[in-house]
Amino acid sequence: MTDASVPSSGAPQEVLASLGDLTRRVRAAQRATWFPLLLFGLLTLGGILVDRLTFRVEDVTPCPPGPSRADVVLTICTAAKQGSPLYWTAGIALVYAATAVFYVRRARDRGVGTTVRPYVLTGIVVVALVAATTFWAGRHGMPRPGEPLDFWGLELDPGAGTTRFLERFAGAAAAVGLPLLVLSWVERSRALLVFALAYLILELLPVSDGWWGPGTASPWSGLSRLVVPGVFLLLGALGFALVQLPRRRDAS
Repeated sequence: MTDASVPSSGAPQEVLASLGDLTRRVRAAQRATWFPLLLFGLLTLGGILVDRLTFRVEDVTPCPPGPSRADVVLTICTAAKQGSPLYWTAGIALVYAATAVFYVRRARDRGVGTTVRPYVLTGIVVVALVAATTFWAGRHGMPRPGEPLDFWGLELDPGAGTTRFLERFAGAAAAVGLPLLVLSWVERSRALLVFALAYLILELLPVSDGWWGPGTASPWSGLSRLVVPGVFLLLGALGFALVQLPRRRDAS
């Protein structure tokens, strides 16, 4: 019996290169970033119609503090209210549920794993926290104009810049932007990371609060708050679809 060496099928460097190429192909097959972006874009634009349908004007007594004249004392003011927390809470939760189902089914069809679980779990947790915060702030009824805002026991000045920043952050910035950062991490996607950061900046900057279009007293004031981030999400969905769909065909 003689000993003989068995020729290897490739050098270690070639094996590692093949493994790296296979890993990239699997990640490409797993990605479907365009799908949640598409749903969130449609949900955001749908919020414009919801704001229009829920718009109402109410009398406020007494008037909130503000600039006044010595010879004019206002006892009754009008305040415009619109929006539905139920629409956003239920809508965002349904988007995450639909995204999970879509990713799992597509992964089974292609015979690969899915990395969507951390993204979906993060989104659901954030939505639950945002909904709990909204419920806590309005458990005694929605605060009247000029009254302090109750943020988990903290009485915040509604006109302060910090309060307005928290209000913007506790909306779509947290419920949509933060989970997108998690998705960019699990998918190792720099493009999605840049997109998520740009979306957060768009939502957090004061320019997203009615900087153009109808004023707050208009039934269509949602246009100035929602159309820009909504279109941004839809354009992102289109861009990622154009990149990822060809890769999915190549990976199959």
